[in-house]
Amino acid sequence: MRGTQRRSLTTRILRTRILRTRILTTIIALLALQLGSLVAPAYACGCGAMIPDAAERIGVDREESAVRWDGSTETVVMRFRVHGNAKRAAWIMPVPSRADVSLGDPALFDELDRLTEPEERDRFYFWPRSDDWPFADDDMDGAGAAPPGAGAGVGVVGRERLGPFDVARLTATDPGALGDWLRTNGFELPERLTGALQPYVERSWEYVAVRLAPQEQDAVLSGELTPLRIAFASPELVYPMRLSRLAKTAQSLGLYVLADHRMEPRSPIGGDRPEVTFAGRIDRPEGAVAALAGGGPVHLTVLEQEFPNPGRIDDDHHLRTVADTPYREVVYTDRLLTIGGGIPAWLATVGGGALLATAATLLAVRASRRRRDPAPGVRSAV
Repeated sequence: MRGTQRRSLTTRILRTRILRTRILTTIIALLALQLGSLVAPAYACGCGAMIPDAAERIGVDREESAVRWDGSTETVVMRFRVHGNAKRAAWIMPVPSRADVSLGDPALFDELDRLTEPEERDRFYFWPRSDDWPFADDDMDGAGAAPPGAGAGVGVVGRERLGPFDVARLTATDPGALGDWLRTNGFELPERLTGALQPYVERSWEYVAVRLAPQEQDAVLSGELTPLRIAFASPELVYPMRLSRLAKTAQSLGLYVLADHRMEPRSPIGGDRPEVTFAGRIDRPEGAVAALAGGGPVHLTVLEQEFPNPGRIDDDHHLRTVADTPYREVVYTDRLLTIGGGIPAWLATVGGGALLATAATLLAVRASRRRRDPAPGVRSAV
């Protein structure tokens, strides 16, 4: 008896030590994760670069963009969801020609989401599953986020204040001069970004530099930022992505494309294969979608893409026209097949079969008894 008690006590002590070790390991891992997030800035985003002030950090959780291209003019409306402790940050986007910048309509993306939401269908199954009676736990409830002057080599085309954005439209003949201009204006420019800008300088692209600052004093940049609308002339539908290769963490891109036909990227440019989640013609767009589309019918394509290793991004997205094949995602809800007043079909089938078997047995017994019982008025011989 004493030996059994000792073994039980030893087992409890070992379990307690293992539990303490696991708790300590978890705490250390969480602290390391927190420390890593404080010292590793995430300053790149899908179509440009987020640059916080020194000693601050900002990360882009997700970038959503709606792009309208009519064959000669491209309009990009961008919305970012960010996190971090930055009170100010810069955002840079290369554009192939002179750009007009204004605030976007915050309702645009909600309207696009409603237009492209998946179709919901029910899918029925016959036999009960683990969360159905009689296997389900009774406790389950059924519940099955005045500007400084430009330096040499940089031209300031325009400078305006748009809500929380201080927007500068720039030209540059070399990336180093552009970096000097940004530093002079109070922004920290990672050295690697200078080299990443070289391909755009060689093609004589221009730049939209945006300084983001919350309107509330001492507030930090967090959550969804006000959309920004940028329009420029372009003979092809191009979405700048090259600067995203500087990102320290995986990137996620959601792209709504409004054009005369269905549009898809020519290549994955170093990310996962772009996924089409919606494609279809919108005959009568309304509200913010109509304002972006120009009021007439338009073909809408929705693309989702993940970039697990941003360093592999090697180009901008160049989109091309493809066949206007419609597509909409279908989301299935699995439901137990029932009949009548909600009776499970399997129960009715099994129960009905049992009843038939019972009835057949009773009929057989009754027939057997009738054969054994003498007819009325007839006595058995003794």
